[in-house]
Amino acid sequence: MHAADLPITALRELLDSRALSCAALVDALIARTEAAGALNAYTRFDAAALRAQALQADARIAAGERLPLLGIPIAVKDNVDVLGFPCDAGTAALRGQPVSADADLVLRLRAAGALITGKTGLHELAFGITSNNAVSGAVHNPWDLQRIAGGSSGGSGAVVAARLVPAAIGTDTGGSVRVPSALCGVVGLRPTVGRVSGVGIAPISTTRDTGGPMARSVRDCALLDGVLTGDATPLAITGLQGIRIGVPRQPFWADLDSGVQAVAEAALAALRQAGADLVEMDLPGVVEVASAVGFPIALFEFVRDMRHYLASRGRGITLEALIAGVGSPDVAGVVDGLLTGGGIPEAVYRQAMVDRQRLQALYRDAFAQHRIEALVFPTTPRTAARIGEDETVELNGRQQPTFLTFIRNTDPGSNAGIPGISLPAGLAAGLPVGLALDGPAGSDRRLLAIAAAVEAVLPPAPSAPLAV
Repeated sequence: MHAADLPITALRELLDSRALSCAALVDALIARTEAAGALNAYTRFDAAALRAQALQADARIAAGERLPLLGIPIAVKDNVDVLGFPCDAGTAALRGQPVSADADLVLRLRAAGALITGKTGLHELAFGITSNNAVSGAVHNPWDLQRIAGGSSGGSGAVVAARLVPAAIGTDTGGSVRVPSALCGVVGLRPTVGRVSGVGIAPISTTRDTGGPMARSVRDCALLDGVLTGDATPLAITGLQGIRIGVPRQPFWADLDSGVQAVAEAALAALRQAGADLVEMDLPGVVEVASAVGFPIALFEFVRDMRHYLASRGRGITLEALIAGVGSPDVAGVVDGLLTGGGIPEAVYRQAMVDRQRLQALYRDAFAQHRIEALVFPTTPRTAARIGEDETVELNGRQQPTFLTFIRNTDPGSNAGIPGISLPAGLAAGLPVGLALDGPAGSDRRLLAIAAAVEAVLPPAPSAPLAV
């Protein structure tokens, strides 16, 4: 195993002991990235700048400096402002335009010593689940180049799965960290909304958006979560004995692909064998309430929040120009009418915010009534679709809407603003299957601790065959 295959926690020890130089680490990652162009996972990658950062990090370590991420390369989704790189947000109107300041979360990464490797590809404006982007091209899955990496943080999932970088930052509105994590076979955390600053992120909805880490282990995600939020509460759980975890059969375990079902049920058996107290339950009404929340909030707030981002971050274009330049047909179909009579009326938005409170209460009551600390379910109902299956995808012999199929299990918790994490659970027909855990609002560090214990009893995640 090459050092570049190791998790951040192991790299930290090697770098601090100077058994490994940061320069050697980034040279290996640069070589891998140059060999993996077929993935189309990076939109921007500056090898010279990365080598310069590595030399500086080696000097700081040699001088005795110690920081959580000093010398650790991290990739950042291309809807997050990073000085030294354009922030395209996957769309033509912003392509190639520099930014004037780092996003808040990037400031935190740099303060912890991280090296920014580059910007990763995404679904245009983060408005989709395939990362098949008509402007920048499709992001390919390292497990099968003919398949999607998921979205909207597809590039971040692909670079971590292909071992081009130890970790990456994505953003998640309805599943955009957890879906690509599941489809690419990595770990992805969606924090409770508000724990990670959204300043400097090209938004969809401030009510629903959050940045989040993607890595190869739960403890790496926990380390990054501590950096991004300032909450580094230790993960105290050492096992699953007596931990009560809800299994919401309806709606999250219904109508699954048979391969996903088999992997997920095997994961439940492993949890049960490890002593977890699995509580069979349903969440009646969650789909209906979440459906009343999701699109009205996202589309109303996109107009308000994206206009504010463009002006406050000095991006130099109007919202009208941004929308006019959208190149992906599925995204254009969503945003084209928002400024010309097809937007969400304020009364509908206000009702959606009331419905969101109902959704939050539904989750809060479920956790309390069943005395559970987490919910467990398959992250997505099926494995990665083929690139080009943008409108519909097959599930159990029926053609279903692609977007709604892949976000079906992640969207309700997103709308409620609660934390969620996806872990690699195994393979179905050679493709990764994700196992998701959702927790009560604000329980992020406890959820991470439970996830680490779950990870310990699941099969070790294999490397993607196209990892280089």
